[in-house]
Amino acid sequence: MMIFHPDDDFDLRLIAESGQCFRWEPVGEAAYRIIHDGYRVEVSALGGGDFRLSCDEAEFRAVWYDYFDLGESYRAIRARISREEDPFLFRACGHGRGIRILRQEPWEALVSFIISQNKNIPAIRRSIGLLCDMAGEEKTDKNGSYRAFPTPEAILRLSDEDLAACRLGYRCRYVREAARAAAEGTLCFSRLRNVSADAAIEALTALPGVGPKVASCAALFGLHQLDAFPVDVWIRRVLDREYPQGYPMERYRPYNGVYQQYMFNEYRNRGT
Repeated sequence: MMIFHPDDDFDLRLIAESGQCFRWEPVGEAAYRIIHDGYRVEVSALGGGDFRLSCDEAEFRAVWYDYFDLGESYRAIRARISREEDPFLFRACGHGRGIRILRQEPWEALVSFIISQNKNIPAIRRSIGLLCDMAGEEKTDKNGSYRAFPTPEAILRLSDEDLAACRLGYRCRYVREAARAAAEGTLCFSRLRNVSADAAIEALTALPGVGPKVASCAALFGLHQLDAFPVDVWIRRVLDREYPQGYPMERYRPYNGVYQQYMFNEYRNRGT
């Protein structure tokens, strides 16, 4: 158990509602149980900018510091936006203060966003939970047992009936093909981390069933390509209403994906 006080933007609720993570479980007022890369932690907001984590400091430094991207200054990213030049984005940055781009495990992020196609968030969570129960390695901590996200090899061992039981529908084939590519090494996440966002997205769209939106989400939330800019129905609405002359992608590089999250929050979570 430890207490930490981030000296930068950090809001659990805004992160949980940002559409980037599907294994955050609310466990009380301003508290979440989070599974990531085989680890599980409970994080609670204590007020006054303090947060309690159920892990020790060694695990926090080894796992959760990077997961929450605490080495990046989101305050500085927000400060790049001018009220005079872009009043909408300036306002969205203020309302979204506390959002961070999580450094999720890239394989899990890819499969999660393949599953997310044409599903609402409760249905996405349900399918991911069923898949983890079906094939994820069982882990144990002081709060009991839980399942890690299944490896590509574990998914390949599942039958078509097993995958269908996870309510994947037509996405079963896409998840299996992604698992095959990852297991065979034709899909190499370490390489994709070290190329441009555009190159990573292009490589990911070569996978069956992975279009530009899914690839952009996997690049942003799994590969931490902060310039990836997923366009869903909410962001399309933002672009149509707020940037009818075109969104200035070049001006806001290399953080377009962070600004996308502020836009998403402004329209989806604030009812714009």
